[in-house]
Amino acid sequence: MKDPEIILRAYRPDDLSQIEQLFYDTVHTVNARDYSPEQIQAWAAGRIDREEWNRSLLEHRSIVAVKGREIVGFGDIDSTGYLDRLYIHKTYQGQGIATAICDRLESAVAEGCILVHASLTARPFFEKRGYRVRKEQQVERRGVLLTNFQMEKKIERPPRFEPKSSESIR
Repeated sequence: MKDPEIILRAYRPDDLSQIEQLFYDTVHTVNARDYSPEQIQAWAAGRIDREEWNRSLLEHRSIVAVKGREIVGFGDIDSTGYLDRLYIHKTYQGQGIATAICDRLESAVAEGCILVHASLTARPFFEKRGYRVRKEQQVERRGVLLTNFQMEKKIERPPRFEPKSSESIR
């Protein structure tokens, strides 16, 4: 990462409010170049199911990037190798944060495949990381269709140690 003040650490439930806002803001600014206003609103209407997101983020290996007290990025992967979410604050795009988060998430998978449903916006990022498109698909959000890509990356290595959720990660 370009900014030495940014640290990576495990998700905590008190991060959820900032994550919710970061998700909304990122979709409405960064992804707006690739999707229509109607698609953006269907994707990120302003409210998430906070109980479901918290449960999911706690069950998954979830990493947040923090600068001071501000969360500037987050991502998570489940035990099957499904990389569920990866969002970086609009002001911190292109600084290596997504790469650092992905490196940590991918390191949790010993072997097999990592699967991601990448947006039009995220597809080039994942292709640079060695992911291959399995198929283009249309997903429905609130009655609106959005294009994304099922992508996968084959992994063949032992997993790395990850600290407990209460430990900081650098």
